[in-house]
Amino acid sequence: MTRSYIPLNSLRAFEAAARHLSFTHAAIELNVTHSAISQQVKALEDHLNCQLFVRVSRGLRLTTEGESLLPVLNDSFDRIAGMLDRFAVSHEREKLKVGVVGTFATGFLLPRLADFRRSYPYIDLHLSTHNNRVDPAAEGLDYTLRYGNGAWHGTDATFLCPAPLGPLCSPALAAELHTPADILRFTLLRSYRPDEWNTWFEAVGAQPPSPTHEVMVFDSSVTMLEAAQAGMGIAIAPVNMFTHLLNSERIVQPFDDHIHLGSYWLTRLQSRPQTPAMDDFSRWLVNQSL
Repeated sequence: MTRSYIPLNSLRAFEAAARHLSFTHAAIELNVTHSAISQQVKALEDHLNCQLFVRVSRGLRLTTEGESLLPVLNDSFDRIAGMLDRFAVSHEREKLKVGVVGTFATGFLLPRLADFRRSYPYIDLHLSTHNNRVDPAAEGLDYTLRYGNGAWHGTDATFLCPAPLGPLCSPALAAELHTPADILRFTLLRSYRPDEWNTWFEAVGAQPPSPTHEVMVFDSSVTMLEAAQAGMGIAIAPVNMFTHLLNSERIVQPFDDHIHLGSYWLTRLQSRPQTPAMDDFSRWLVNQSL
């Protein structure tokens, strides 16, 4: 029986285009022309006898077949790169891909990474940040650090630390706050989760904001705290992740009351095989969180 081989260039062109959802950006990354990417993808579609992309107004969208193929290629290319890296150095190295919610990255993980690199110099750590909405399979992640209740379908979750939410604002605004009700004189800054401020006001026994109250919504607590420092309003955010701003007095916590709507977790897809690098990272991170 004769096997039909798929050219590696076609697979690489598809993988780059699928990550960027753009033939143009894929061409720039691979240092080829837009036409070359288009031709390689078309050749792959002809070989597989299926459509991998649908053109939409703002670029490309993966078909069901394309979505199924992408994580397989991500994993395969990572394994190939990992093996080539081993040939390139005198001792075995391991790659570890971790997606981390931005707030936890800046408030907890990054200040401790120097210790991890000293402890595990043979692990090449690849970090990407997300806003708690992430697809670990599509992105080929070994671990995903998330905020929530620890219950994600098909996922093993290890508790890391609580994430109490409280109001944070600039010192100038804090000087004008004497009771929780005074917060309602200002714009409320929050994440895409709409219940945070209402839950906090209920917890302190104050009237919650009206549906028409001025609110600014952010997909990143880090960005939200930049707005709070600029005096644009009062944020509700995980206080423990912003101790560096509190210690520098660029941000003030006007009231000590907290609410608990979630915690931080180290998660792994149950379908993802455990590697020695994953074991080392998990053990190190859990010890850091104690």
